Amino acid sequence: MTLSAIDLDHPPKRRLFGERQRFMLLLIAPAAAALAFFQILPIMTGANASFRDWSLHDPQMTWVGFKHYVYVLTDAGFVWTVMPNTIFFMVISVACSLVFGLALALLLNRNFPGRAVVQTILLLPLMVAPVVAAIMIRWMFNDQFGIVNVVLELVGLPGQPWLAQRWTAFSVILFADIWLWTPWFALLLLAGLQSLPREPFEAAAIDGASHWRVFRYLTVPMLRPVMVVCIVIRAIDAFRTFDIVWTISQGGPARSTELFSIYAYIEAFQAMNFARGSAAAMIGAAVIVVLAMIIFRVLNRWAEVSK
Repeated sequence: MTLSAIDLDHPPKRRLFGERQRFMLLLIAPAAAALAFFQILPIMTGANASFRDWSLHDPQMTWVGFKHYVYVLTDAGFVWTVMPNTIFFMVISVACSLVFGLALALLLNRNFPGRAVVQTILLLPLMVAPVVAAIMIRWMFNDQFGIVNVVLELVGLPGQPWLAQRWTAFSVILFADIWLWTPWFALLLLAGLQSLPREPFEAAAIDGASHWRVFRYLTVPMLRPVMVVCIVIRAIDAFRTFDIVWTISQGGPARSTELFSIYAYIEAFQAMNFARGSAAAMIGAAVIVVLAMIIFRVLNRWAEVSK
């Protein structure tokens, strides 16, 4: 048998990955391992715990099926307080941050003396840790010696028990969250504004279009794709907000400002029922996935209409 016949009978095996593909896999391996260890594994552990009798003081881990899901979905506090609070917080926080961020972006997109100083000052909230900002705002709105009540009394108005009532406490939480996230919107929208083509604006200026018409018919339509990305990312993050709410009110008074993340934390680590807290977390994750898909579809269609 000749060498050529041997080669035809046993062709060389092709490697599944070439040298370039192996090098790329090697580069992403550390990030993939960290993602699997710190994200995928905890999610799988929580999903497994939600179907078991997993109390932290007595982890029997017996299979109970959808028992905890039924409990959470039939809990009046979760259905009528926690989820409406979470969605209300998400909508108001994202909407206000978007409006104020767009206003700041339009301001910073102009040339004026001291622009760099103003831009630095407006971006300071991005440098503050959310917990630190929440502690500061909680002291500011303290009903006994907070600076807000001091100013109100100086102008002849009575001080308010800000954190002792539901809607005033919710207002303080929203104020803190909007203050923290408005610069984030401003930064991204400013980058979007500076990337817009100048020709349409120059043509509008030649035609004598007013500032409002330029903003309505040129700026907003061309900026819509950036706004869609900002809204979707921020909506997902706002839905799972924990640190600000826990630091300012801990879900009080009487759990009236409790959000989804606070509910899951209380069930898991205060009621010591890790399974029920995991079930609440899984339900919240499913809700935010559905909401994110709906928001993205609606906003994406809104952006496509402007093209």
